[in-house]
Amino acid sequence: MTNVGKTGARAALRAYFLNHIGQVLEAEQLRLVAGNISEWARRIRELRTEEGYQILTHNDRADLKPGQYLLETPKPQPAFAREISKETRAFVLDRNGFTCQMCGAVAGEPHPYDPSRKTRLHLGHVIDKSMGGSDEPSNLRAICSVCNEGASNVTLPRPDLQKLLVQVRRATAADQRELMAWLQTKFKT
Repeated sequence: MTNVGKTGARAALRAYFLNHIGQVLEAEQLRLVAGNISEWARRIRELRTEEGYQILTHNDRADLKPGQYLLETPKPQPAFAREISKETRAFVLDRNGFTCQMCGAVAGEPHPYDPSRKTRLHLGHVIDKSMGGSDEPSNLRAICSVCNEGASNVTLPRPDLQKLLVQVRRATAADQRELMAWLQTKFKT
C-alpha cells in the first residue's frame, strides 16, 4: 500500500478495526493498512482519543502482548477534544528546549534510534488524559514521534542530578567536552 496521508491512514485503520472486531491485530498488519506511514501508531491513538474507539493494547489487558491491538466493540465512547492551544504548545516546546524528554532527540536532527527519520516533536501528557491528566503545561512535555509511538500511558522519570552527574562522569572526555560546548551554547555563557 502507498502512503495514504494522515486522514486516509486513519480512515483505513478505522475500517480495518471495524472489520476485525474482537480479533487481536498485530502492529505490522496495522502499519501496512495505514499505508506504511511512520506515524501509524499515532493514527491509532487518534482513533482512541479523538473518535472514542476503545482500541485495547497491552497497557489495557494483560493477555495482549506489546504490538497487539484489539477493538472489542464498534460503538465509540465519548472522545477527548484537542484543547491545547498553539501558545501552550510553543511554551512547552521552548521550555523543553525542543528536545524529546524521553530519549533526548532534538527536533529536526536525525533521530538517534532511527537515523532514517528526522526527529519530529509532539506534546505528550505526563499523566495521560485517560487517567485524569490535564492539558496544563505542567502536565505536558515534548516527546518525539519515535518515543510517542510506544508511550501510551507510560511515563519515564527524569534522572535526578546525582544520576545525571554519574552518567556524565562515565562518558569519555571527548563526549564531556561536547556536552560542555552544548551547555555553553544552550545557556549562552
